[in-house]
Amino acid sequence: MILFCDTSALVKLYIAEPESDALKARVLETNAVAVCRIAWAEAHAALSRRAREVPEDAATIELAKVALAADWPRFVVLEIDQPLVERAGEYADTFALRGYDSIQLAAAFETGRIAQSAICFACFDTRLTKAAKLLGMTCLS
Repeated sequence: MILFCDTSALVKLYIAEPESDALKARVLETNAVAVCRIAWAEAHAALSRRAREVPEDAATIELAKVALAADWPRFVVLEIDQPLVERAGEYADTFALRGYDSIQLAAAFETGRIAQSAICFACFDTRLTKAAKLLGMTCLS
C-alpha cells in the first residue's frame, strides 16, 4: 500500500503533534510514501509560521526542515500538470474544498491510478477526508 500524505500529515512526521506516533507507525507499514510537489512549500510555510508563533520552538523547527530535506528524495513526489489541476478544480466544486486541498486530493487519486495500487490517504481535515473516502480511498483514522 502507498501512504499519500497531504501537508498536514507530512508536518506531523517532523513535529510532535497529536497523531504523529500513529502516522509514523503507518509509514513503517507501507511500501512507499507519496506527496504532492506543493507539499514542500506548504510544509515550509507551516513550519515557519510555527517558529514565528512559538519562538522557543525555532531550533526544533529548523531541525524539522533539515530532516524533511533529507527525506524528500525517498518520497514519491507527484508533479502538478494541467490534467491534475483540472481534476482538482472539479473536486473543489464537488466537495467544496479549498484550492490546495483539492490539489492534494487530485494528486492522491492520481498516485493510485498511476501505481494501480491502493492508497491510504493521510490528512487531518474532516472535509478532505470525507472527500477521499467518497472517491474510494482508505484514510488514516
